[in-house]
Amino acid sequence: MAGTKFDKIDLKILKILQENSKITNLDLSKKIGLSPAPTLERVKKLEQTEIIKSYHAKVDAAKLGLNVRTFVLVSLAWQKENALENFIKKIKEVEEIVECYIITGDADFLLKIVCKDLQAYEQLLFKTLSQIEEIERLKTLMTLSDVKMSNTLPFDYSSPIRI
Repeated sequence: MAGTKFDKIDLKILKILQENSKITNLDLSKKIGLSPAPTLERVKKLEQTEIIKSYHAKVDAAKLGLNVRTFVLVSLAWQKENALENFIKKIKEVEEIVECYIITGDADFLLKIVCKDLQAYEQLLFKTLSQIEEIERLKTLMTLSDVKMSNTLPFDYSSPIRI
């Protein structure tokens, strides 16, 4: 579907769904000023082109007893054979690592880790992460509280785009 054009209505749908993916098609159609059938067709087009990749429930980690969130800077031991591939394979198996990014600067990767408590994080750090031989150095950045968490991408939703 290369060359597909998305107009202001499509972009308004994207913004609304990022803010509330549980909105009914009827309510969505009212907000964008179309009838329900063409609204649903537009949503399906956004899904088919994979602009909308999936829908998720935003879960309160603290209410599940997951009270520790850390970011970990990882520097790889590049001299090890297949360091990158082996590292990626190993961290994909660690469920407490909920996000992983290749970065530039003082480290090679940034991991977002969610754990029950400090003891669980300590276990993860010493029994799991430090045992990954492709890791040369780890630096933990402990979060204290949330200041801003947005699910809406910073995009100009008023200007049509072509993909």
